[in-house]
Amino acid sequence: MRPMTDVSSSRVAAYLREAILSGDLLPGDRIRQEEIAARLGASRLPVREALRMLEAEGLTEHEPHKGARVPRLTQHEVDVIYRMRERLEPLALVESLPRLDSADHERLEEVQRRIEENDDLEKFLDLDREFHMLTYSGCTIEPLNQNVTRLWNVTQHYRRSYVALGGRSRMWIVNAEHRLILDAAVRRDASDAERYLEGHIRRTRNELAHHPEVFD
Repeated sequence: MRPMTDVSSSRVAAYLREAILSGDLLPGDRIRQEEIAARLGASRLPVREALRMLEAEGLTEHEPHKGARVPRLTQHEVDVIYRMRERLEPLALVESLPRLDSADHERLEEVQRRIEENDDLEKFLDLDREFHMLTYSGCTIEPLNQNVTRLWNVTQHYRRSYVALGGRSRMWIVNAEHRLILDAAVRRDASDAERYLEGHIRRTRNELAHHPEVFD
């Protein structure tokens, strides 16, 4: 992790968020306030505030008498969270579709083109998140948006492990599903968009169920 000089709580949170989402900090890893404060040249107050921010985002949790850590989920917990995503994200997409304009559609096309040309795992995770969050960007129901982001955050590590297991051999399915979602978005067909997205998320959940090693 890079040294930094700005020690506001938002910048500490950004620093830790990047470390967690990129896999520098893994599920179960402890986040010791004194170590982070020393590394960043900060007092412990902005670190404590940053950890509260990240806990609200689903990226950290507090254990009594032990402090903060990156949440570690069981296979069943991830399965349930994916079931939650199957219900919430299609709703966010349906709310979003009427507000996506031609510029958004063009940006989605560009992001998907970059996904199809990409061979790097971490870059794929970034682009995949960008694609889906853009499809939801027209949703104005903030509690729904916050829940969708939180569920993405808590499953990031398991999504990375799943993609690493599948490699390029399964990427054609991801791309085909993205193309169906994009086509429905351009047509503003809420029924198709909802159905394609629900199936997209369900397929990942079902495939994760066959890889218990992801949760070791």
